[in-house]
Amino acid sequence: MSEEPFDGDRSVLDLVGVGFGPSNLALAIAVAEHNAERRRTPGTPPVTAAFVERQRAFGWHRGMLLEDATMQVSFLKDLVTLRNPKSDFSFLCYLQSRDRLIDFINQKNFFPSRMEFHDYLQWAAELVDGDVTYGREVVAIRPVLHDGDVAWFDVVSADVTGAAEPLVHRARNLVLGTGLTPRLPDGVTADDRIWHTRDLLPSAERLKVEAPSSKRFVVVGAGQSAAEAVDYLHREFPQAEVNAVITRYGYSPADDSAFANRIFDPAAVDDFFAAPAQVKQMMLDYHGNTNYSVVDQDLIEDLSRRVYQEKVRGEERLRLLNVSKVTEAVRLGDKVHTVVESMITGERQVLEADAVVFATGYRQPDPAALLGDLAAECRRDEAGQVVVARDYRVDLGPRVRAGVYLQGGTEHTHGISSSLLSNTSVRSAEILASVARRTTSTQQPSLIS
Repeated sequence: MSEEPFDGDRSVLDLVGVGFGPSNLALAIAVAEHNAERRRTPGTPPVTAAFVERQRAFGWHRGMLLEDATMQVSFLKDLVTLRNPKSDFSFLCYLQSRDRLIDFINQKNFFPSRMEFHDYLQWAAELVDGDVTYGREVVAIRPVLHDGDVAWFDVVSADVTGAAEPLVHRARNLVLGTGLTPRLPDGVTADDRIWHTRDLLPSAERLKVEAPSSKRFVVVGAGQSAAEAVDYLHREFPQAEVNAVITRYGYSPADDSAFANRIFDPAAVDDFFAAPAQVKQMMLDYHGNTNYSVVDQDLIEDLSRRVYQEKVRGEERLRLLNVSKVTEAVRLGDKVHTVVESMITGERQVLEADAVVFATGYRQPDPAALLGDLAAECRRDEAGQVVVARDYRVDLGPRVRAGVYLQGGTEHTHGISSSLLSNTSVRSAEILASVARRTTSTQQPSLIS
């Protein structure tokens, strides 16, 4: 890291958000509302912010926007309501703008369809008065030194098409909201016949054109995405056999009872953060069935009915290969040679599938991967995980005055809701409050943009 000459005329933003999914969208709205309030207070500077997003337009899990698939969180846990119930960016305001508020109320349902909630997110992204640059990928984060300390970051983003020059934002703080990356088993490579559920819809639509007479699918996984993929393929390919490979006896229902749902409360973050390591792990183990490898009860019952009805008719298209695992999935021509092994007997069966879908979840990328030379400054705990403060700020040591905040990747410090929508609005408010507080206390007056 080299000393950067002081440049009082250069614009320095208070924060740059890397990624513009729901979390940083909620942050952009919080910044806009914060600044609107500050404009009513003379002499109070606004928080300046910009966001960089790799996608060319806003999108959130587009590959799983299945018809009739519903959200698993209440519409009240939208981008703003838990932070500011009066916000113009609430789901209810969205419904009013679409002339559907009364219709939604008449549905007597707290859980909108995933397609509708995605439309809400797009609506909010278009409505918010924020500096968002789409179609750019952050390729470097360069620390900028002042008086021997890291005072700012230069965030370098490249045009994904290569048509434009790199863009550089200088900021006092970074907020990393890059989302999750699909997880595939070791040795498995995705292609046009081997899919992760993230790509289910576009891949299946393409297969309908290329191979409309597809006869067999294999879906690997036991969670909500796996069950939805089984349901979708079974309906959309009415002549095909769908094999659901799961390591359990069947799909397990999600625990969405009132008391269990307290694990997603904002106050539960405080409890989790303060708890000893062994209690943290205990809470994750106890309440994993609120979110991980579980399925909505209605979908379980629907799939079970189909299995039974097919047995009655003597045409079993929906096959549940339970207590089993896929040990091999190799592309051979226009088929996927798939080996399924019973975990009880060790017996193997070979399925030549038109496509194999892996509903094997996501992994949170190591935030240090983006930080370049600064990665070595990240403090880590005994398990090798990044140390994160209660305000979601990464511990980079005393010589780094600039801040790095995480939107996700903090389950080990903040609990099970760290990458979920449940606390998005509250988390963004806490990050913004920390940025505003630190900026006010540390910035030099000549650097206010």
